Amino acid sequence: MSLSYRMVVVSDVHLGTPAARAEYLLDFLEHVSAETLVLNGDLFDIWKMRSHRWSWPACKTRLLQRLMDMAAGGTRIVYIPGNHDEFFRDYLGLSIGGVEVVREWQCRLADGRRALVLHGDEFDGVVRHSRLLKGLGNVGYELLMGLDRVNAWWRRRSGRGYWSLARAVKQQVPGARSYIGKFEAAACHHARERGADVVICGHIHHPNLFRRDGLTYANSGDWVEACTALVERHDGQLELLRWAEESARLLDATGEEVAGSTIRRRAVP
Repeated sequence: MSLSYRMVVVSDVHLGTPAARAEYLLDFLEHVSAETLVLNGDLFDIWKMRSHRWSWPACKTRLLQRLMDMAAGGTRIVYIPGNHDEFFRDYLGLSIGGVEVVREWQCRLADGRRALVLHGDEFDGVVRHSRLLKGLGNVGYELLMGLDRVNAWWRRRSGRGYWSLARAVKQQVPGARSYIGKFEAAACHHARERGADVVICGHIHHPNLFRRDGLTYANSGDWVEACTALVERHDGQLELLRWAEESARLLDATGEEVAGSTIRRRAVP
C-alpha cells in the first residue's frame, strides 16, 4: 500500500522519551509518499535527553534513516523546531542533511489557500510565563504517560488494539478542554492577522481540523498519544489521519509487524 500526498505534517514525536511511538510513525512513513514533509516541532525531546533519563530503541534510528531516505528521494523536508527541541532554533535558515530548518513555514495549498505552519508554543501562556505551572504540569504528565505505557503493554499482551489512556483522561479534564479552546482561538486570531486562510499547529497533542468564519484550523496531533498526521491531498483538501487508532496493527515487544494497518480519515473542504 502506498498513499500519495502533496504535503504531510507531523508533530510532537518526542524522540528520546519512552512514550514516543516511533514504530507507528515509521510504519506510517513507509506507507506514504509526499512532495513535502513538515516536521512541525518536538521531533526530539531535548528536555528529557538532558535529564539522562531518555530512551533510544533501534526503531528510532530506523525512523531517522527513513527521513533521510525520503529527503534523498526528492521529498522536501521542512523542520520547525518546537519548545522541546528549541536547541535547533540556533540553526534557522540552514539545511542539515537536506532538511530545511525554519521558525515557521508559509505556503500555498494546491487550491490556492495561504497556509501558515508553526509549532504553536507561541500561544502557550503557561510555557511562556510560568515555570512553576509548567513544572507541575510536567510531573502530572510524566505520571500519566507512565500509566499509559503500562496500559499499552497490557493491551498488546491481551491482543487488543491501540488505545491511549492518557488521551482519554485528558479529554475528561475541564481545564484541559478550556486550554485547548483558548489555544485554538489564539492560533486562529494570529492567522487572520497574518492574512492566512489556514493555520496548522502542533504542540498541544490534540489533533483537530475544522473551518470557522472562513478560516481553517488544523492541529496535526502527536505521535505519543494520538498517532496522527495532517495531510494535504493533491487537490488541496486537508485530512486528519489517525494511523494507529482502531487499527489492525499489533506490535510485539521488539516492534515487529504482525498484522496489516488500517486508516481512519477525517476531512474538511
